[in-house]
Amino acid sequence: MRRALRGGGVACFVGVLVGACAASQEGGGRTLDVLAAASVGEVFEQLADEFEAARPGVTVRLSVAGSPDLVAQVVEGAPADVLATADEATMARVTSDPSLGAGTPQAFATNTPALVVATGGAAAAGIGSLADAAAPGVRLVVCSPDVPCGDATARLAAAAGVELHPVSEELKVTDVLAKVTSGEADAGVVYTTDATAALARHPGSVRVVDVPEAAGIVNRYPVTVLEDSPEADLARAFVDLLTGPSGRAALAEAGFGAP
Repeated sequence: MRRALRGGGVACFVGVLVGACAASQEGGGRTLDVLAAASVGEVFEQLADEFEAARPGVTVRLSVAGSPDLVAQVVEGAPADVLATADEATMARVTSDPSLGAGTPQAFATNTPALVVATGGAAAAGIGSLADAAAPGVRLVVCSPDVPCGDATARLAAAAGVELHPVSEELKVTDVLAKVTSGEADAGVVYTTDATAALARHPGSVRVVDVPEAAGIVNRYPVTVLEDSPEADLARAFVDLLTGPSGRAALAEAGFGAP
């Protein structure tokens, strides 16, 4: 059975844990380690199920986290066969280092930022623009500038000519969304796909406010195979699934744009 590992709870990371992870795989089937940006986590879980179903004995171990955390895992030597980040700049930290053995990255999706607003509270009720979300007294949450969604947020604010004043900066876009849906924040800047998923799971859980400049802020998602991995053939097959008809359909359904 596949285990999805999220955030800081990534097992088999460094040092003795890496040895323990390798030992746990001995005598069993084949394991494919896939590291994926938080915003594509649900799509990758769906594709991992499909991949496993077509290959008895193969387990996809999915690690979902912020893109910089994923890169840190690769650099520190965590098991990794496939790496998918939420922007090309973060991927370049891996592909620019020949010692990491990354293949040529391939874009598989695009995404744009979206402003989501909580459905309760007086401050949230008055938000009808990005400028409103930046007003005094509004609890705005965004991604940290160190992660792709934070960079997209900064570019969006610059394009809209708005100076943001967030009360917190999160390392994962899913954490921004969680704070808005739980009422901890009045508004947050997430990806369009996160807003789509929230409304699909719980209609009315958030309100999406149109920000015209968002259409021009596009993040391209690249994926690469770590060519030195012992499962490089499986890794290439997984990337083929991701970039093929099944993957494109799953990504489109989740709201991602074509690469």
